[in-house]
Amino acid sequence: MKKLGFGFLRLPLLNKKDKHSVDYAVLNFMVDKFIENGGRYFDTAFTYLGGASEEAIRISLIERHPRNEFILADKLPSWMIRSKEDCSRIFEKQLSRCGVDFFDVYLLHWLNETNYITAETFDEFGFISELKEKGLAGKIGFSFHDSPELLDKILTAHPETDIVQLQINYLDWNSSVLRARECYEIAMKHGKEIVVMEPVKGGNLANLPKKAASLLSEAEMNDSPASYAIRFAENLSGVSFVLSGMNSSEQLFENLDVPEKLSETEISVLYKAAETIRSETAVPCTGCSYCTGNCPLQIPIPKYFEVYNEYCRNPEDDWKIEHAYSSLTRNYSRPSDCLRCRICEQNCPQKINIVETLQKVSRTFGY
Repeated sequence: MKKLGFGFLRLPLLNKKDKHSVDYAVLNFMVDKFIENGGRYFDTAFTYLGGASEEAIRISLIERHPRNEFILADKLPSWMIRSKEDCSRIFEKQLSRCGVDFFDVYLLHWLNETNYITAETFDEFGFISELKEKGLAGKIGFSFHDSPELLDKILTAHPETDIVQLQINYLDWNSSVLRARECYEIAMKHGKEIVVMEPVKGGNLANLPKKAASLLSEAEMNDSPASYAIRFAENLSGVSFVLSGMNSSEQLFENLDVPEKLSETEISVLYKAAETIRSETAVPCTGCSYCTGNCPLQIPIPKYFEVYNEYCRNPEDDWKIEHAYSSLTRNYSRPSDCLRCRICEQNCPQKINIVETLQKVSRTFGY
């Protein structure tokens, strides 16, 4: 619990199709209970929920709790910057949305190879350093989705950063694609404070496939699957906070009840579960929806991948899953409508080959 952070990427909504329909009765209750139980770290970003996340932080947290009760982290959308003036304009808008006059933590959002070039072109590191010097940001750094080699390059070039936010979970830890362990080791080598995002991998480690769940059960690991995922990240030295996007009070209480330590045996079981999950997961999508923002046809890519994964896990239930797929195609563009522009792939933190996978989904369901 000491390391649990409250991520405002996923919030309770009155209408799941409307990102601005925040259920404040539920969210206010969750924020209060989180603080009552010792939670302090709250994380948001300019683009989360189309801006509704920062507004929700103001309404549920800032306007209802003393400023010294919490740590507030926000992020500059590095890929949206086209001038130094953009940095100042967006930052001022964030202060206004959140209703604060400084951020305890301020990060460049989502650095990868492409966004790092943009960050250097418009001196985004210089901008956040100036904020720190002026007292408008406490600690500075960046969130990261790319290779350990690039992470090492950035941290070597910018030793002034305090924090690196990394995607770390036991499923990605030994992944040859996402290389979470190697990125963690690079951050540790540079002596950086680490904030973990996606410890439950978009909920995938909260609802385990049957074979993976049975491994935990056989080892008498009877706490919730999500709790083991969070504890895995909390166990790592150098990690100050582990963010969880909680969209219900049930998820909050489940996370608040997480014990502090994992045994070596439990960690070994989690690695075995990870191997099983990888073998059964057709598409490693976390549902972050970064892929959909600039899609010309607004194809709900994560929704189609969710249906496809369910089909691959339970092909005998194809008649049930077909209904869900048909409902999507009636309300949204189809996978077969994809223009193959690959803008989605440029924005995918999981490095999924989205275009070809959409074609596979289309072939599987026949349209």
